[in-house]
Amino acid sequence: MKVLLIISSIVLPLVMFFLQLKIKTFRFIFNILALIAIVIFGDIASTSIYQIIKENAVFMTTIHAIFLNPFFLATGGYLGIYFIYRLILLTIEETKD
Repeated sequence: MKVLLIISSIVLPLVMFFLQLKIKTFRFIFNILALIAIVIFGDIASTSIYQIIKENAVFMTTIHAIFLNPFFLATGGYLGIYFIYRLILLTIEETKD
């Protein structure tokens, strides 16, 4: 499983990069998905932290329960891949100068 995660963090941003080179609409789609993901990710994190503080239940198990939320994991995973994709774009752009 670890190998799959590492390989996908390399391959998927490269796939995104080549897709956006071929079809310009993918740039917009990747950006919109990142916008939606960051809102969901931030909302889940903030509401979970608020609930923990409100209940005064600051235990490690309570705080780490956020990692059981599949939406949190999916949006965080997409954002990680998206940030690598954006770094690839930035690197390519900077090497053109």
